[in-house]
Formats: sequence, C-alpha cells, structure tokens
Amino acid sequence: MTERAGRTVKTGNQASSGELLELVRSGRATTRGALQRATGLSRATVGQRLDRLFRAGWLREGAGGPVDSPLGGRPSITLEFDDEHAIVLAADLDTRHGRAAVLTLTGEILAERAGLLVIDDGPEAVLDELGRWFAELLEKSGQAADAVCGIGLAVPGPVDSDTGRVVQPPIMPGWDGFDIRGRLGRAFAEHAGTGGGAALPVLVDNDANLMAYGEQRAGYPDCSAFALVKVSTGIGAGMVVGGTVYRGIDGGAGDIGHIRVGVDALCRCGSYGCLAAVASGGAVARRLAESGVPAASGSDVRDLLTAGHPEAMALAREAGRQVGDVLATVVTLLNPGVLMIAGDLAGTPFLTGVRELLYQRALPRSTAHLDVVTSRLGERAGLVGAGALVVEYLYAPERAEERLAALGV
Repeated sequence: MTERAGRTVKTGNQASSGELLELVRSGRATTRGALQRATGLSRATVGQRLDRLFRAGWLREGAGGPVDSPLGGRPSITLEFDDEHAIVLAADLDTRHGRAAVLTLTGEILAERAGLLVIDDGPEAVLDELGRWFAELLEKSGQAADAVCGIGLAVPGPVDSDTGRVVQPPIMPGWDGFDIRGRLGRAFAEHAGTGGGAALPVLVDNDANLMAYGEQRAGYPDCSAFALVKVSTGIGAGMVVGGTVYRGIDGGAGDIGHIRVGVDALCRCGSYGCLAAVASGGAVARRLAESGVPAASGSDVRDLLTAGHPEAMALAREAGRQVGDVLATVVTLLNPGVLMIAGDLAGTPFLTGVRELLYQRALPRSTAHLDVVTSRLGERAGLVGAGALVVEYLYAPERAEERLAALGV
C-alpha cells in the first residue's frame, strides 16, 4: 500500500474501482498507464475497473496526455472526473440569515439565494424553509431534482458528525439533538415533489469547520495545518489538518468563543467571562446599541464598518485584540501555516487588533511561518465547504464502491 494526502491507496489486486477514482480525482494518476504503475494492477484489470466508472457516468476521457512509454508512441488519453453527472445542494445558516446554493461536483455555484432565516425560530420552521429554497433554486438553475446526489448544511453550533445532530449549541435554542438530516431531507422532497428525500445523504457540520474546509481546498490546498476563525454573532474556529477537518471526539473542537478571558460579562451560553461575550459581533453590537448606535447583530456591525463608522471601527479593533490574545495560545498549540479571519468583523480594524496581540503574545517560533489573512471566498466559504464535504463523502473509495454496487455496475 502507498499513502499520500491522508489517504491510503491499495496496490496489487486489492485496488478497487473506488480507489482508481480517488487517484484520478486527486490528480495523482490520470491515465491508464499511470493507474497501472500506482496500483500494480494489470492493464486488463485497470480496464475492467474503469469500465464500471464509465458506465456509472463518473469518469470521462479528456485530451491526450504525455506519452507513457519511454520508447515514444501516441499520447495517452487522460481520464477526468465527470462533474456533470450530478449536483449538490448546500446551505449555510447564521443566527439571523441563511444562504443556499446549487453546486456542481467541483464546487461551481449554479444558483444561489440569501435571505432572512432566524435560527431562534427552531429547526422545523428553518429546515422547511430551506427545503423550499432548494426547490426554487433547482428550478432557477434548470436542474432536475433527481440529479441531486446529496445535501450539505453548515450550522452555527457544535455537531456530532456521526449523527448530524447539534450538541448543546449555545446560540441555537431548540436544536439540541434534533434530527436535522431527516427533517431537511423530507423538506426537500416535499417542496421538490420527489420521493427520495429520506434516502438522500444529508451531511451537517459546524459553520466554521466548513468555512475552513472550503477556504483551505480553494486557496491553500498545500497547507497541512490551516485554521479559520469566524467572528460574527458568535466566535468559532475551524481547523483543517492533513487535508481533513479536525473536529475532536464529538464535534466540540474549535469552540474558542467560550474560552474564559477573565471579564465579568454574561454569555449566551449562561457562563460569565466567555470570549464571545466581549469580542463577538453580537458583543460589539450590544456596546454600540448601549451608546445609541442602532445595531442588533454582527451583520449590523459589518454594515457600520463598511460605512467607516468611527465607534464601530474602534470597538472592532478592541475586539480583535481580545481575540488575538486567545489566538496566541491557539497558534502555539496548532502551529498553523495559515490563520484566516472571517465573518462579519473580518475587516482591517479587527485584523489589526488581532495581529497586535497575536504577535506580541505568541512565541516567535510559532509565528515565523504564519500567514494571517482574511477570507477569499467571503460569504460563500460555508457553501463551498458544505458542497465539498458531500462530494468527498460520496466519492471516497469505500462509499464509491457501495454506490457502484447499488447502481448495478
């Protein structure tokens, strides 16, 4: 066996069609000859296993590639993952807003919608509305409901990835332990008029995790330790280590908004002194409102920052310093190559504050090779990450084999 990019590829007669697909999708082997060399399979066996992928519509032949033989000859035919055989639905929920999209299997957004979705309204109402959005987006994009291979959802709370249920979420009242997968699948089936909602894969993860996953894959694929901090109504961090989202044992990793920072401020989680209680978008909005500036959420603060409001800018910089103080410990522990700041407060004042305290408190060794940046994908990061999560799940070697067998190929 050989191992690369966090995945093990079987060699010899053990290599399956799903593992050949993984080699093609990753770009590690994109011709028949290269697949033979990577796996040790015979030419005939490679042909048989590729044939299953062609019959499923998952692979296609591309342009001629380099000549495989040192003796010369005709260019080899390259193999490509066919991203047109299915589509993915993705959604990203914040406390008061939602965003949903139809995506190709390679992450291109075909149709998108954003609007008011209040998480406090509870899972039944919110997920039903998402199902309606998905149906409308399919019609807008001209895609058929039966082309959907899965749904990805980002939520602002800790998620048990095995069950897809949020676990004691501080800012999602009524969602604890709720069957999000089942309800969203049924809502989509009801609004799209299909009967397959219950069987459709629905994957749920924390929003910061999926933002980190989307950003890392899109902009920093070679970064082996990537961290993203989302500062909106709350504060959360997502980490991608070795190409895989790091979640901890039950989805609680990265919940830095509830690290105690020694101040006497009540947090929405019920505790005092949490970082989110003093440095989140919600906390900044509260301080602005107390001084007579209309602001109720992180998105309101973002609008004020965009307009150059001086008090909002000063408070954002102060919040950045408080977050930077905590991030000095995170950086020392994780030693990431990239630290990305995202969310409603991710502008120059906040980033300046983060850098001031981070570089002051962290050891020089921890920051010598660190890039502190802001989001590249912006508000689409969670959508891209949610879509990628679905694709990686469905086309992973073992899952791909199961799906090929179910297709009868």
